[in-house]
Amino acid sequence: MRLIIVGPPGAGKGTQAARVAASFGIPAISTGDIFRSNIKNETELGLKVKDILASGGYVTDEITNAIVRDRLREDDAAPGFLLDGYPRTLAQVGALDAMLAEDGHALDAVLELTVDEDAVVQRLLKRAEIEGRADDTEEVIRERQAIYRKETAPLAELYAQRGLLVQVDGMGEVDEVTARIDEALRGAQRS
Repeated sequence: MRLIIVGPPGAGKGTQAARVAASFGIPAISTGDIFRSNIKNETELGLKVKDILASGGYVTDEITNAIVRDRLREDDAAPGFLLDGYPRTLAQVGALDAMLAEDGHALDAVLELTVDEDAVVQRLLKRAEIEGRADDTEEVIRERQAIYRKETAPLAELYAQRGLLVQVDGMGEVDEVTARIDEALRGAQRS
């Protein structure tokens, strides 16, 4: 399966992405992880991204598209993948469509974890307290939620129009959410 997972910060995307990927035998690919790995290994891309982030900039679509293209061409992604953190813009959607079309593929589904914003804010505040993240204040968390809604709403709408959006309630125990996702994706796989 070729999947994308979306959801606001704190929705449990990372946890669920790993479980979905294991269930379908595909890699979970996080653009954030790719950037961090390249920075850590001081690759050419990593140094470029490090400079951009250090200056408070935004990694361009061109760079992001290039790293995703390279990653999707690795052998483990041949049978499918789950993308987390990409695409984030309509331009990136177009780039992903083109990448997949080049190889004769298309997305199977876009999984959206829906959550109660107030509950997620409380979850993130608790995590910030436990992990000592002093910069994760309620104001900052709510701003991230607002940015997510603004940036992701057009993408979710586009994928819904294409019949690819699969919304799953992301609230509850991790295993319950995993079971709902599994049921929804297996249903999407049959249709």
